[in-house]
Amino acid sequence: MIAPAMAGIGLFVIYPIFYLIKLSFYKYNLMNKAKSKYIGFDNYQKIFTRDDFYQALGNTAVYTVGVVAGTMLLSLLVALWLKRKTRWNRIVQAGIFTPHIVSIVSIALLWMWLMEPNQGLLNFLLKLFGLPPSAWLQSSKTALLSVILVSVWQSIGYYTLIIVAALQSIPPTIYEAAALDNASRAKVFFRITLPLLSPQLFFILVIMTIGSFKVFDTVQVMTGGGPNGATSTIVYYIYQFRTTNIGYSAATGVVLMAIIGLLTFLYFRLLARKVHYQ
Repeated sequence: MIAPAMAGIGLFVIYPIFYLIKLSFYKYNLMNKAKSKYIGFDNYQKIFTRDDFYQALGNTAVYTVGVVAGTMLLSLLVALWLKRKTRWNRIVQAGIFTPHIVSIVSIALLWMWLMEPNQGLLNFLLKLFGLPPSAWLQSSKTALLSVILVSVWQSIGYYTLIIVAALQSIPPTIYEAAALDNASRAKVFFRITLPLLSPQLFFILVIMTIGSFKVFDTVQVMTGGGPNGATSTIVYYIYQFRTTNIGYSAATGVVLMAIIGLLTFLYFRLLARKVHYQ
């Protein structure tokens, strides 16, 4: 009964992974396969001696921390606001979920227009309040922050709904017992609400970390890795070598896979015990 599913996993997941590992040991030119040759660990040695790799890794780490922390915090705050089952809250939930189902290309193009330095709406609002305008995507100092802002805005709605569902599933009797004990709101939140939300928050943490390390489309559309490599992420870095040296790209992909695997292992090792399942 599970053979068709296992065949699909083997064909589209397991085989590509092993083939990726195999390619990482070759100098493989997609434009001229006749020049491809086995070079052992040379691609891996080359990765860790290039400054542009460390720049891409640093950008990816900053992006991941910013998106994960910002999305989790804002999603939790919005979910606490929308946890009551009212008609108005259902309308707001549908509204904030909309960006998640819209194409990231459309969202990126919209935000590029909003962040346009001379005629963009965001700089117009900054000037309206007497604040200095920002270069947004045009400056290496603010470009990565701008991409993080767009990613957080797009993700909030989806993860808010997950947390809202978890909040609504908490038995009211627990809060009634806390009220009888005259527990403060802070204690109720940190001793009851947060622990009971920990399975969903842990799930969001793991999924968002993996997704953030693999970000590509937002960077490709909005900045193309620029300016001056300020928004070049690991996956975009891999994409740059897709034709000239696909073996080097494969090796970088293996390194990325190892980093994600290590982070996931550490999450489960360090945080899984603190997750309270009902």
